[in-house]
Amino acid sequence: MAILGLQGIRGGVGTTSITAALAWSLQILGESVLVIDACPDNLLRLSFNVDFEYQHGWARAVLDGQDWRDAGMRYTSQLDLLPFGRLAENEWENLHLLHEPLSQLTTILQALKTQQSYQWVLIDLPHDASPLTRQFVAQCDHLFTVVKPDTNCHIRLHQQLLPAGAHILLNDLRIGSQLQDDLWQVWLQSQRQILPTLIHRDEAMAESQASKQPLGEYRADSLAAEEILTLANWCLLHCAHTQEVTGEQEGSPQ
Repeated sequence: MAILGLQGIRGGVGTTSITAALAWSLQILGESVLVIDACPDNLLRLSFNVDFEYQHGWARAVLDGQDWRDAGMRYTSQLDLLPFGRLAENEWENLHLLHEPLSQLTTILQALKTQQSYQWVLIDLPHDASPLTRQFVAQCDHLFTVVKPDTNCHIRLHQQLLPAGAHILLNDLRIGSQLQDDLWQVWLQSQRQILPTLIHRDEAMAESQASKQPLGEYRADSLAAEEILTLANWCLLHCAHTQEVTGEQEGSPQ
């Protein structure tokens, strides 16, 4: 089982939509996937046709002293969802006091690794660098840092310390934008961890959110859906190599 975290270098770069779309693409390729929302904003569920008023989730269960497993939801035979759950107003106001109970997600991830019920666990991570978020990142086998080709992200790439081993995923590249193309070319030369696959701006991405579906389910023939499917194939190849190396090490004579 591979745990893949997706984290925006800042808010608003499309991380949640990409997480949902990548989960859909992996299950299309025959992989079993669990997608987890680790963000208090609790938005990932809306890409899987969950009612807006639905309040349950793993964090809500933990805070209420209930079993987090009961918050799981099945979307397809190969794709399950674990929403974050809705926080009350007083919980939002005192979010810093919830770090200890919410850190139970690390225990959840460790349990999932032991059970090996899924081939992939995808985590929609908060974009902050809080101690709690760093705990979640530490549980990931692979990490994608999502960026947009704009000046804001360009500055952040040069002044923010990215997690070790993070791959940079470019989203929302607009065809015909000279500035964005220039930034893309600069990043290709300066950012060693940038992924070879990028995602172009595509109206289908916004439409899929409005229709409460993952992109590949809503418009499998769209450019962005095809690019995310390519990304899913890249993940399979990368993960296969990692597991092969790990398996060889574990099988070595003592």
